[in-house]
Amino acid sequence: MLAIINANLYPISTSKMTGATMLVENGKIIAVGQNIAIPNDAERIDAATCTILPGWVDAHTHVGLWGEAEGHASYDGNESSSPITPQVRGLDAVNPAHHSFADARSIGTTTVQTGPGSGNILGGEMLTIKTAGNVIDQMVLRAPSGIKSALGENPKRFHGQVMKRMPSTRMGSAAMLREYLIKGREYMAKLKEGKADFDLGLENIAKVLRLELPLRVHAHRADDIVTATRIAAEFQIQISIEHCTEGHLIADYLAEKGFPACVGPTLAHRSKVETQNLSFTTPAILHAAGVKIALITDHPFVPIPFYNVVGALATANGLPEAAALRAMTLSPAEILGVQARVGSLEAGKDADFVIWSGHPFKTRSQVLATYIEGKRVYQKEDSFPA
Repeated sequence: MLAIINANLYPISTSKMTGATMLVENGKIIAVGQNIAIPNDAERIDAATCTILPGWVDAHTHVGLWGEAEGHASYDGNESSSPITPQVRGLDAVNPAHHSFADARSIGTTTVQTGPGSGNILGGEMLTIKTAGNVIDQMVLRAPSGIKSALGENPKRFHGQVMKRMPSTRMGSAAMLREYLIKGREYMAKLKEGKADFDLGLENIAKVLRLELPLRVHAHRADDIVTATRIAAEFQIQISIEHCTEGHLIADYLAEKGFPACVGPTLAHRSKVETQNLSFTTPAILHAAGVKIALITDHPFVPIPFYNVVGALATANGLPEAAALRAMTLSPAEILGVQARVGSLEAGKDADFVIWSGHPFKTRSQVLATYIEGKRVYQKEDSFPA
């Protein structure tokens, strides 16, 4: 058993504790609180002067799947042969040896959702994984954890402008998404009658229509966000809004619809027309309106080692500190459907936690050690704990 003692501890699900103890055994948190009896044979780590938090949960990345300056050989972001590819699986393209995993562990990110990019109207399966391991199948928390979809500039450019095929407009993108959802309904009806030929793509869209999986819709501009919610209402499906750059312009509308927003990458430049209204005030405005939010890096578009800086800048622009910490831990875990295991420090959950030298939103604070399921997977050289 491992006992972390004398800690300034943020469980996230409850208020901050000082002088707290956390007991860990067999990869799980056994107890968290003050005045907890510590077994005599427990290994003790005195975390006085340190801050303990759950591992970050980054709900939208391309960790392990999107090459970084290695060229086409390691680029597996978009299956660009067609704008409709719901049958492809991110699971088949993630490289656990990619250095982006080590980068994630070094900043205390222990869970990520990773998957296809935004080139296609339907891009394939996303998956939620731990950031340590050698075999991707053993790192999975939930696979698939959603089907990637995209509206706005990217599918227009990838297919209309470059490939000279549909979609070349926003109208075309929405029409193609509707058409495939209708095909999914027809496929489900034929399945009931025993008349359907197996189709891997339609099987996945049927999971969306049966509410077994959400559609995770890339949408920056406010009108694209509204289009996503319109289509969700038409087909009675669950979605999350990925990026939500102009969400602050329609915050009350989005709150009324009840869909969560994964906001970012905000620590970036205005790379496209649809990101001209990029602002770190967006998370605060969405939160104030009642939208469930997660802060994201979209790694590699914002490098994952800057994730704590994203949270710090969101708080500097009006997001309450407690809301920011939740938007990087428990809220994304809920959005990804893995909150029973990760996202907070509670008895029974995975022992995924991070020892910081100070508060993570102070830029001089450092990650001293990162643990996943009770195992130390990162330690800063010459640092506590020994």
